[in-house]
Amino acid sequence: MTAEGPVAGDVRPVAPVVDAGLLSPVRAGTPAEAATSDGAWLQAMLDAEAGLVRAQALLGNVPPEAARTISELARAELLDLRALAVRSRGAANPVVALVQAFTQVVAERDPVAADYVHRGSTSQDIFDTALMLVAGRTLDLLVADLDHIAESLRGLSVEHADTLMAGRTLALHAVPTTFGLKAAGWHAAVRTAADRLRELRAQGLPVQLGGAAGTLAGYVEYERLHRGTESPGYAARLTEQFAAETGLVAPTLPWHSHRLPIAALAGELALATGVLGKIAVDVQSLARTETAEVSEPAAAGRGVSSAMPQKRNPALATLIRSAALQVPAYASVLTQAMLSEDERSAGAWHAEWQPLRECLRLTGGAAHTARELVAGLEVHPARMRANLDLTSGLIVSERLAAALAPVLGKATAKDVMSRASALAAASGRALADVLAELPELEGRFTEEDLARLLDPAGYTGAAGELIERSLKR
Repeated sequence: MTAEGPVAGDVRPVAPVVDAGLLSPVRAGTPAEAATSDGAWLQAMLDAEAGLVRAQALLGNVPPEAARTISELARAELLDLRALAVRSRGAANPVVALVQAFTQVVAERDPVAADYVHRGSTSQDIFDTALMLVAGRTLDLLVADLDHIAESLRGLSVEHADTLMAGRTLALHAVPTTFGLKAAGWHAAVRTAADRLRELRAQGLPVQLGGAAGTLAGYVEYERLHRGTESPGYAARLTEQFAAETGLVAPTLPWHSHRLPIAALAGELALATGVLGKIAVDVQSLARTETAEVSEPAAAGRGVSSAMPQKRNPALATLIRSAALQVPAYASVLTQAMLSEDERSAGAWHAEWQPLRECLRLTGGAAHTARELVAGLEVHPARMRANLDLTSGLIVSERLAAALAPVLGKATAKDVMSRASALAAASGRALADVLAELPELEGRFTEEDLARLLDPAGYTGAAGELIERSLKR
């Protein structure tokens, strides 16, 4: 170190190791971040341990008082989270260190109860069950936000059912539409995503219970030793009771090396962020200075630029879009991890943990951000109408071609409208003025007829019906 500052090779002190969300602001400070934190994950593993011992006690081979003691002490704050994380390097998963530390905590209260911690279990049973507990708790938050978003979008759709705007294809004006129909499209997609996640939450988050290699041999052996005889059906009964204790679903078979539940969860999260990302992209496009048809809700410090004082950037949409771009990539890792060898993979299972957490907290962060965005979205109908009129009638050329076809013939009508549109665009004149001078139309249409045909409000097709049909579903 010199008086002028650090030199090459200096090791500077850094902040304590903590994932504060500095590089992931879309989830920083949101409920999904708290639900997927290291502390939440540790608590979920303890909840799995406690749920398992309660299930064993209810089936009669663990003393009820031991199960009560273990459940009472299954609290994350009683363990050193950072020490567990570092010790996890030894076994390549956090459960081994957790069981050692937790057993010691229980032994200090009741040495007899400590013998029943993790009885017959294996690391993957606890971790995968904890993973599903974390997922379920995060999905509850996510679905609640999506439901709120859907209600806000329903309100926008109803309020703006007749608000005219330019429909755009390939970034250019196409035909007129309504902002209500655009909001109805957003609404239908969000509602579908919420329903799919709700169904997944109810039916597709299973406990993991397989023992060392998927046979539940350890659990069955402890039951045999306790009873002194075989106990047919015990494995199924234990799995069902474990599911009941944790609020998850009992699978038909252990899924320790069949990772469909993880890949399915990742796929649904990618779909949900894609739905939210579409809204974000539309808002960004409509909020451009040249377009200015919508604005994000204002808040102190939001959208500011470090260099340009005049700017009010679409910060919420930017955060949502960033999440929607990341989640599919993380989901692809989880799909690849389905290629799990033997009865437990040396690496594929381990590769799931962080990508799944990112999927959960990015999607949850995006939904919480989108909830604020759509609830306070400012819509500017006057600007929409002004933009609709930018091309002086060209946006309804399709309608004119259809109206002229019975009079001039389809081919001639298309040719006339192509020439008229090109002339109007090149000269900057209104399409109505150009059409009025065409010899092919002389005496065929009055000024009033042309004015009616050129009115964008008369060419929104079934927009109103589509909105009504969507919102009734």
